[in-house]
Amino acid sequence: MTTNGPYLLQDGEGDALWFLGSLATVKASGAQTGGRLTVVEFLNPPGFAPPLHRHLREDEAFYVLAGTATFHCDGQALRAGPGDFVLLPVNRPHTFLVGPHEPLRALQITSPGGFERFAAEVAVPAAERRLPDPTPVDPAALGHAAARHAVEILGPPPSR
Repeated sequence: MTTNGPYLLQDGEGDALWFLGSLATVKASGAQTGGRLTVVEFLNPPGFAPPLHRHLREDEAFYVLAGTATFHCDGQALRAGPGDFVLLPVNRPHTFLVGPHEPLRALQITSPGGFERFAAEVAVPAAERRLPDPTPVDPAALGHAAARHAVEILGPPPSR
């Protein structure tokens, strides 16, 4: 969808992708916001953690809707739950670890927009799957896609 005007997406609407084993539903893309921001609703499974990485172009923020996660950035461990907001500034290495008992449902906001293009490059459309793809993403493919979208993969995901 490309628009420069107001629109409404109902709960569950938006382009849905399985990205790194998590459901990512694009609510606002860079194309829809004139490149100013991207908003993606994520549903991350319990215990999920992305690789340690940093964004070279965009700030990344999370508004937690349900569940808990500990975000790691600049030597800080930021434990967040429903209603909490976490800002991970551009160029700062970061990751997070979802709590073990329930999924994390959060809005991810990146500014400027464009994160959705990176996700789409390594994702599987959710319409093709009922459950996340159990096959891990090829690390080389993830690394190449990340480099094309100004994201550096710096290390493995955190462990408990």
